[in-house]
Amino acid sequence: MAKKQTAGRDQLGEFAPQFAALNDDVLFGKVWADEDSLKPRDRSFLTVTALITKGAFEQLPYHMQVAKDNGITKTEISAMITQLAFYVGWPNAWSAFNIAKKIWD
Repeated sequence: MAKKQTAGRDQLGEFAPQFAALNDDVLFGKVWADEDSLKPRDRSFLTVTALITKGAFEQLPYHMQVAKDNGITKTEISAMITQLAFYVGWPNAWSAFNIAKKIWD
C-alpha cells in the first residue's frame, strides 16, 4: 500500500485547502494508490517523463527520488532522459540530468 501523502496539506493546507485535499486524497490517495491498473514503477516512469516534457523542474527532484525508490535504475533514467532530449529539447534534458545526477549518485 502506498504511503499516505500529506504534502498538500503540509504546504498549502491553510492557503489552498481544496487544492491540498485534491492533491493528497485524490491524486495520491486514489490515483497513485491504484496499483491494480498501474504499478508504482510505471507511474513513476510516466510522471518523470511528463515533468521533464513540461519543464516542471521544481517537482522533478521529489518524483525522481520516488522513481528511484520505485525501482527505476540509473541506467534507465539516463536512457529515458536521452530519449526525451530528441523529442522535448536538449535544455530540458540537461536540466533533468543535473537533477538525476544528484539523486542517483
